[in-house]
Amino acid sequence: MAKRDYYEVLGVARGASADEIKKAYRKKAKELHPDRNKDDPEAETQFKEVNEAYDALKDPERKAAYDRFGHAAFEGGMGGGAGARPGGFGPGQGDFASAFSDVFDDLFGDFMGGRGGAGARQRAARGADLRYNLRVTLEEAYTGLQKTITVRGSVACPSCEGTGAEGGAEPVSCPTCSGMGKVRAQQGFFTVERTCPTCGGLGQIIKNPCTACAGSGRVERERALSVNIPAGVETGTRIRLAGEGDAGMRGGPPGDLYIFIEVSPHHIFERDGTELHCRVPVSMPTAALGGDIEVPTIDGGRSRVKIPAGSQSGRQMRLRGKGMPALRGGGHGDMFIELAVETPVNLTSRQKELLREFEALSEDNNPESKSFFSSVKSFWDNMKG
Repeated sequence: MAKRDYYEVLGVARGASADEIKKAYRKKAKELHPDRNKDDPEAETQFKEVNEAYDALKDPERKAAYDRFGHAAFEGGMGGGAGARPGGFGPGQGDFASAFSDVFDDLFGDFMGGRGGAGARQRAARGADLRYNLRVTLEEAYTGLQKTITVRGSVACPSCEGTGAEGGAEPVSCPTCSGMGKVRAQQGFFTVERTCPTCGGLGQIIKNPCTACAGSGRVERERALSVNIPAGVETGTRIRLAGEGDAGMRGGPPGDLYIFIEVSPHHIFERDGTELHCRVPVSMPTAALGGDIEVPTIDGGRSRVKIPAGSQSGRQMRLRGKGMPALRGGGHGDMFIELAVETPVNLTSRQKELLREFEALSEDNNPESKSFFSSVKSFWDNMKG
Protein backbone atom coordinates (compact mmCIF):
# COMPACT_ATOMS: atom_id res chain seq x y z
CA MET A 1 0.00 0.00 0.00
CA ALA A 2 1.42 3.36 -1.05
CA LYS A 3 2.21 5.84 1.71
CA ARG A 4 0.20 9.02 1.89
CA ASP A 5 1.89 12.36 1.46
CA TYR A 6 3.20 13.53 4.86
CA TYR A 7 1.75 17.02 4.39
CA GLU A 8 -1.63 15.44 3.63
CA VAL A 9 -1.37 13.25 6.74
CA LEU A 10 -0.86 16.31 8.96
CA GLY A 11 -3.36 18.42 7.05
CA VAL A 12 -0.97 21.25 6.16
CA ALA A 13 0.17 22.74 2.88
CA ARG A 14 3.63 22.34 1.44
CA GLY A 15 5.76 25.21 2.58
CA ALA A 16 4.06 25.29 6.01
CA SER A 17 6.19 26.75 8.78
CA ALA A 18 7.61 24.71 11.65
CA ASP A 19 5.01 26.19 14.03
CA GLU A 20 2.16 25.30 11.69
CA ILE A 21 3.45 21.73 11.38
CA LYS A 22 3.77 21.38 15.16
CA LYS A 23 0.26 22.76 15.78
CA ALA A 24 -1.19 20.40 13.19
CA TYR A 25 0.63 17.46 14.77
CA ARG A 26 -0.63 18.32 18.24
CA LYS A 27 -4.21 18.43 17.01
CA LYS A 28 -3.95 15.14 15.12
CA ALA A 29 -2.12 13.37 17.95
CA LYS A 30 -4.88 14.28 20.41
CA GLU A 31 -7.65 13.23 18.02
CA LEU A 32 -6.12 9.87 17.10
CA HIS A 33 -4.49 8.80 20.37
CA PRO A 34 -5.35 5.11 21.03
CA ASP A 35 -6.42 5.81 24.61
CA ARG A 36 -9.16 8.08 23.29
CA ASN A 37 -10.18 5.71 20.48
CA LYS A 38 -10.27 2.28 22.11
CA ASP A 39 -13.19 1.18 19.93
CA ASP A 40 -11.48 2.21 16.69
CA PRO A 41 -8.80 -0.31 15.62
CA GLU A 42 -7.65 2.03 12.84
CA ALA A 43 -6.82 4.84 15.28
CA GLU A 44 -3.49 3.34 16.36
CA THR A 45 -2.37 2.89 12.75
CA GLN A 46 -3.34 6.47 11.91
CA PHE A 47 -1.68 7.69 15.09
CA LYS A 48 1.61 6.03 14.06
CA GLU A 49 1.25 7.51 10.58
CA VAL A 50 0.84 11.01 12.04
CA ASN A 51 3.92 10.58 14.24
CA GLU A 52 5.93 9.25 11.29
CA ALA A 53 4.95 12.30 9.24
CA TYR A 54 5.82 14.73 12.04
CA ASP A 55 9.16 13.03 12.72
CA ALA A 56 10.06 13.49 9.07
CA LEU A 57 8.93 17.11 8.76
CA LYS A 58 10.00 18.58 12.10
CA ASP A 59 13.69 18.39 11.22
CA PRO A 60 14.74 20.99 8.58
CA GLU A 61 17.22 18.64 6.88
CA ARG A 62 14.82 15.70 6.64
CA LYS A 63 12.02 18.04 5.55
CA ALA A 64 14.21 19.43 2.76
CA ALA A 65 15.08 15.89 1.65
CA TYR A 66 11.41 14.90 1.64
CA ASP A 67 10.43 18.00 -0.34
CA ARG A 68 13.02 17.02 -2.96
CA PHE A 69 12.79 13.23 -3.13
CA GLY A 70 9.48 12.36 -1.44
CA HIS A 71 9.27 9.06 0.46
CA ALA A 72 12.32 7.81 -1.45
CA ALA A 73 14.44 10.12 0.73
CA PHE A 74 13.81 7.84 3.71
CA GLU A 75 14.52 4.55 1.98
CA GLY A 76 17.93 2.90 2.35
CA GLY A 77 20.86 4.64 0.67
CA MET A 78 19.33 8.05 0.12
CA GLY A 79 20.35 9.74 3.38
CA GLY A 80 23.80 11.05 4.18
CA GLY A 81 25.79 13.55 6.17
CA ALA A 82 25.30 14.59 9.76
CA GLY A 83 21.52 14.19 9.66
CA ALA A 84 21.62 10.63 8.26
CA ARG A 85 20.54 7.62 10.27
CA PRO A 86 21.25 3.93 9.69
CA GLY A 87 19.07 2.92 6.78
CA GLY A 88 18.40 6.53 5.70
CA PHE A 89 16.23 9.25 7.31
CA GLY A 90 13.34 6.97 8.15
CA PRO A 91 11.83 7.34 11.64
CA GLY A 92 12.15 4.33 13.87
CA GLN A 93 10.46 3.29 17.11
CA GLY A 94 12.89 5.32 19.24
CA ASP A 95 12.38 8.40 17.07
CA PHE A 96 8.63 7.97 17.29
CA ALA A 97 8.76 8.05 21.09
CA SER A 98 11.12 11.00 20.94
CA ALA A 99 8.80 12.89 18.62
CA PHE A 100 5.84 12.40 20.91
CA SER A 101 7.99 13.24 23.94
CA ASP A 102 8.92 16.58 22.35
CA VAL A 103 5.29 17.56 21.96
CA PHE A 104 4.40 16.14 25.39
CA ASP A 105 7.05 18.44 26.88
CA ASP A 106 5.68 21.38 24.88
CA LEU A 107 2.16 20.74 26.10
CA PHE A 108 2.81 19.87 29.73
CA GLY A 109 6.37 20.99 30.47
CA ASP A 110 5.29 24.13 32.33
CA PHE A 111 3.08 22.12 34.67
CA MET A 112 5.78 19.55 35.37
CA GLY A 113 8.53 22.10 35.85
CA GLY A 114 10.13 21.50 32.49
CA ARG A 115 12.96 19.07 31.82
CA GLY A 116 15.45 18.20 34.52
CA GLY A 117 18.69 20.04 35.10
CA ALA A 118 19.97 23.06 36.97
CA GLY A 119 16.85 25.12 36.29
CA ALA A 120 14.55 22.47 37.77
CA ARG A 121 16.78 22.07 40.81
CA GLN A 122 16.87 25.80 41.33
CA ARG A 123 13.09 26.14 41.27
CA ALA A 124 12.68 23.21 43.67
CA ALA A 125 15.23 24.59 46.12
CA ARG A 126 14.01 28.19 46.24
CA GLY A 127 12.88 29.44 49.62
CA ALA A 128 9.29 30.35 50.36
CA ASP A 129 7.98 33.92 50.21
CA LEU A 130 6.96 35.51 53.51
CA ARG A 131 4.24 38.01 54.39
CA TYR A 132 4.37 40.70 57.09
CA ASN A 133 1.41 42.94 58.00
CA LEU A 134 2.50 46.44 59.08
CA ARG A 135 0.15 49.03 60.56
CA VAL A 136 1.06 52.72 60.33
CA THR A 137 -0.69 55.94 61.35
CA LEU A 138 -2.06 58.42 58.84
CA GLU A 139 0.65 60.88 59.88
CA GLU A 140 3.33 58.24 59.17
CA ALA A 141 1.74 57.52 55.80
CA TYR A 142 1.91 61.25 55.08
CA THR A 143 5.58 61.72 55.94
CA GLY A 144 6.97 58.24 55.23
CA LEU A 145 9.30 56.58 57.72
CA GLN A 146 12.11 54.10 58.33
CA LYS A 147 10.82 51.24 60.50
CA THR A 148 12.53 48.22 62.04
CA ILE A 149 10.50 45.00 61.98
CA THR A 150 11.20 41.53 63.38
CA VAL A 151 10.59 38.61 61.03
CA ARG A 152 10.78 34.93 61.90
CA GLY A 153 11.81 32.55 59.15
CA SER A 154 14.48 30.16 57.95
CA VAL A 155 18.05 31.30 57.34
CA ALA A 156 21.12 29.51 56.00
CA CYS A 157 22.49 27.11 58.60
CA PRO A 158 25.68 28.64 60.08
CA SER A 159 27.14 25.21 60.89
CA CYS A 160 27.18 23.89 57.33
CA GLU A 161 26.98 27.27 55.56
CA GLY A 162 23.73 26.24 53.93
CA THR A 163 25.02 23.10 52.19
CA GLY A 164 23.28 20.65 54.52
CA ALA A 165 26.42 18.53 54.79
CA GLU A 166 28.35 17.99 57.99
CA GLY A 167 31.44 20.17 58.22
CA GLY A 168 30.48 22.18 55.15
CA ALA A 169 31.30 19.33 52.75
CA GLU A 170 29.84 19.61 49.27
CA PRO A 171 26.82 17.47 48.29
CA VAL A 172 27.41 14.83 45.61
CA SER A 173 25.46 14.19 42.44
CA CYS A 174 22.47 11.91 42.85
CA PRO A 175 23.27 8.48 41.34
CA THR A 176 19.60 7.76 40.53
CA CYS A 177 18.98 10.75 38.25
CA SER A 178 22.63 11.63 37.47
CA GLY A 179 22.11 15.10 38.92
CA MET A 180 19.08 15.94 36.72
CA GLY A 181 16.53 15.98 39.54
CA LYS A 182 14.08 13.96 37.44
CA VAL A 183 13.77 10.42 36.13
CA ARG A 184 12.07 9.45 32.88
CA ALA A 185 10.04 6.31 32.20
CA GLN A 186 8.58 4.97 28.96
CA GLN A 187 4.86 4.11 29.21
CA GLY A 188 3.55 3.01 25.86
CA PHE A 189 3.73 6.01 23.56
CA PHE A 190 4.41 8.37 26.47
CA THR A 191 7.73 9.35 27.99
CA VAL A 192 6.86 10.55 31.51
CA GLU A 193 9.10 12.60 33.77
CA ARG A 194 8.85 12.35 37.53
CA THR A 195 10.69 13.96 40.42
CA CYS A 196 13.60 11.80 41.46
CA PRO A 197 12.56 9.81 44.57
CA THR A 198 16.13 9.69 45.89
CA CYS A 199 17.06 13.39 45.93
CA GLY A 200 13.57 14.93 45.88
CA GLY A 201 14.31 16.84 42.68
CA LEU A 202 17.46 18.56 43.96
CA GLY A 203 19.84 16.51 41.82
CA GLN A 204 22.18 16.09 44.80
CA ILE A 205 22.38 13.96 47.90
CA ILE A 206 24.23 14.36 51.17
CA LYS A 207 26.16 11.44 52.57
CA ASN A 208 26.73 13.00 56.02
CA PRO A 209 23.86 15.39 56.87
CA CYS A 210 24.51 18.35 59.14
CA THR A 211 23.28 17.64 62.67
CA ALA A 212 22.24 21.27 63.25
CA CYS A 213 19.79 21.45 60.35
CA ALA A 214 19.19 17.74 59.63
CA GLY A 215 20.56 18.18 56.13
CA SER A 216 18.12 20.90 55.02
CA GLY A 217 20.79 23.63 55.02
CA ARG A 218 18.62 26.08 56.97
CA VAL A 219 17.38 26.79 60.50
CA GLU A 220 14.62 28.94 62.05
CA ARG A 221 15.69 32.37 63.33
CA GLU A 222 14.28 35.82 64.10
CA ARG A 223 15.73 38.69 62.08
CA ALA A 224 15.50 42.45 62.48
CA LEU A 225 15.03 44.26 59.18
CA SER A 226 14.97 47.99 58.46
CA VAL A 227 12.14 48.87 56.06
CA ASN A 228 11.73 52.14 54.18
CA ILE A 229 8.04 53.10 54.06
CA PRO A 230 7.59 55.76 51.35
CA ALA A 231 5.28 58.74 51.79
CA GLY A 232 1.80 58.23 50.36
CA VAL A 233 1.26 54.54 51.20
CA GLU A 234 -2.30 53.44 51.87
CA THR A 235 -4.09 50.33 53.06
CA GLY A 236 -3.28 47.51 50.64
CA THR A 237 0.07 48.90 49.49
CA ARG A 238 2.56 46.04 49.06
CA ILE A 239 6.30 46.47 49.51
CA ARG A 240 8.61 43.71 48.24
CA LEU A 241 11.99 43.03 49.82
CA ALA A 242 13.80 40.74 47.39
CA GLY A 243 15.76 37.89 48.98
CA GLU A 244 14.44 38.50 52.51
CA GLY A 245 12.10 35.49 52.58
CA ASP A 246 12.91 31.97 53.72
CA ALA A 247 16.34 30.61 52.81
CA GLY A 248 16.44 28.04 50.01
CA MET A 249 17.09 24.36 50.56
CA ARG A 250 20.79 23.48 50.60
CA GLY A 251 22.06 26.81 49.33
CA GLY A 252 19.16 27.49 46.98
CA PRO A 253 18.04 31.10 46.38
CA PRO A 254 15.93 32.70 49.12
CA GLY A 255 12.33 33.78 48.69
CA ASP A 256 11.04 37.33 49.00
CA LEU A 257 9.40 39.21 51.87
CA TYR A 258 6.16 41.06 51.11
CA ILE A 259 5.06 43.80 53.51
CA PHE A 260 1.37 44.67 53.39
CA ILE A 261 0.49 48.13 54.71
CA GLU A 262 -2.59 48.96 56.78
CA VAL A 263 -3.23 52.62 57.66
CA SER A 264 -5.03 53.13 60.96
CA PRO A 265 -8.25 55.22 61.01
CA HIS A 266 -7.76 58.86 62.06
CA HIS A 267 -9.87 60.70 64.65
CA ILE A 268 -10.15 63.85 62.50
CA PHE A 269 -9.43 63.06 58.86
CA GLU A 270 -11.00 60.61 56.44
CA ARG A 271 -8.89 59.61 53.46
CA ASP A 272 -9.96 59.07 49.87
CA GLY A 273 -6.87 58.38 47.78
CA THR A 274 -4.80 61.54 47.98
CA GLU A 275 -7.72 63.62 49.30
CA LEU A 276 -8.47 64.31 52.97
CA HIS A 277 -11.90 65.19 54.38
CA CYS A 278 -12.86 66.58 57.78
CA ARG A 279 -15.81 68.32 59.49
CA VAL A 280 -15.11 71.70 61.10
CA PRO A 281 -17.46 73.23 63.72
CA VAL A 282 -18.42 76.86 63.08
CA SER A 283 -20.32 79.12 65.50
CA MET A 284 -23.69 80.43 64.40
CA PRO A 285 -22.57 84.09 64.46
CA THR A 286 -19.48 83.30 62.36
CA ALA A 287 -21.58 81.34 59.86
CA ALA A 288 -24.07 84.21 59.65
CA LEU A 289 -21.69 87.16 59.63
CA GLY A 290 -18.61 85.52 58.10
CA GLY A 291 -15.14 85.45 59.56
CA ASP A 292 -11.85 83.57 59.78
CA ILE A 293 -11.24 80.21 61.48
CA GLU A 294 -8.20 77.96 61.86
CA VAL A 295 -8.33 74.29 60.89
CA PRO A 296 -5.76 71.54 61.66
CA THR A 297 -3.80 69.94 58.82
CA ILE A 298 -2.25 66.48 58.57
CA ASP A 299 1.29 67.86 58.71
CA GLY A 300 0.67 69.09 62.27
CA GLY A 301 0.12 72.74 61.33
CA ARG A 302 -2.96 74.93 61.06
CA SER A 303 -4.45 76.79 58.11
CA ARG A 304 -6.61 79.94 58.24
CA VAL A 305 -9.86 79.65 56.30
CA LYS A 306 -12.22 82.55 55.46
CA ILE A 307 -15.87 81.68 56.06
CA PRO A 308 -18.29 83.59 53.78
CA ALA A 309 -21.28 85.26 55.41
CA GLY A 310 -24.45 83.19 55.33
CA SER A 311 -22.65 79.81 55.22
CA GLN A 312 -24.82 76.78 55.98
CA SER A 313 -24.02 73.39 57.49
CA GLY A 314 -22.68 70.98 54.88
CA ARG A 315 -20.91 73.61 52.82
CA GLN A 316 -17.54 72.31 51.57
CA MET A 317 -14.39 74.31 51.10
CA ARG A 318 -11.16 73.20 49.44
CA LEU A 319 -7.60 73.68 50.69
CA ARG A 320 -5.38 72.94 47.71
CA GLY A 321 -2.23 70.89 48.28
CA LYS A 322 -3.11 70.05 51.89
CA GLY A 323 -4.00 66.41 51.20
CA MET A 324 -1.86 63.26 51.05
CA PRO A 325 1.21 62.94 48.83
CA ALA A 326 0.99 60.73 45.74
CA LEU A 327 2.86 57.46 46.30
CA ARG A 328 4.93 57.69 43.13
CA GLY A 329 5.38 61.45 43.02
CA GLY A 330 3.15 64.04 41.41
CA GLY A 331 2.53 66.40 44.32
CA HIS A 332 -0.17 66.37 46.98
CA GLY A 333 -3.90 66.02 46.90
CA ASP A 334 -6.38 68.50 48.37
CA MET A 335 -8.07 68.78 51.74
CA PHE A 336 -11.82 69.36 51.93
CA ILE A 337 -13.50 70.80 55.01
CA GLU A 338 -17.24 70.52 55.64
CA LEU A 339 -18.79 73.23 57.78
CA ALA A 340 -20.94 72.17 60.73
CA VAL A 341 -22.82 75.18 62.11
CA GLU A 342 -23.28 74.79 65.87
CA THR A 343 -26.52 75.74 67.63
CA PRO A 344 -25.74 77.51 70.93
CA VAL A 345 -26.77 75.77 74.16
CA ASN A 346 -26.97 76.79 77.86
CA LEU A 347 -27.94 80.36 76.96
CA THR A 348 -28.10 83.12 79.55
CA SER A 349 -31.23 85.24 79.96
CA ARG A 350 -29.64 88.09 78.08
CA GLN A 351 -28.64 85.78 75.17
CA LYS A 352 -32.17 84.43 74.96
CA GLU A 353 -33.53 87.98 74.96
CA LEU A 354 -31.21 88.98 72.13
CA LEU A 355 -32.20 85.92 70.11
CA ARG A 356 -35.90 86.72 70.54
CA GLU A 357 -35.20 90.26 69.43
CA PHE A 358 -33.28 88.89 66.46
CA GLU A 359 -36.19 86.60 65.61
CA ALA A 360 -38.64 89.50 65.75
CA LEU A 361 -36.46 91.62 63.54
CA SER A 362 -36.10 88.73 61.11
CA GLU A 363 -39.91 88.44 60.85
CA ASP A 364 -40.27 92.17 60.28
CA ASN A 365 -37.67 92.08 57.50
CA ASN A 366 -39.23 89.01 55.93
CA PRO A 367 -43.04 89.38 55.49
CA GLU A 368 -43.37 85.98 53.89
CA SER A 369 -41.73 84.34 56.89
CA LYS A 370 -43.95 86.35 59.25
CA SER A 371 -47.08 85.28 57.34
CA PHE A 372 -45.97 81.66 57.48
CA PHE A 373 -45.45 81.67 61.23
CA SER A 374 -48.77 83.47 61.75
CA SER A 375 -50.52 80.75 59.74
CA VAL A 376 -48.90 78.04 61.81
CA LYS A 377 -49.91 79.78 65.05
CA SER A 378 -53.50 80.16 63.82
CA PHE A 379 -53.62 76.48 62.89
CA TRP A 380 -52.55 75.35 66.37
CA ASP A 381 -54.98 77.80 68.04
CA ASN A 382 -57.87 76.32 66.05
CA MET A 383 -56.78 72.81 66.96
CA LYS A 384 -56.83 73.73 70.65
CA GLY A 385 -60.24 75.35 70.33
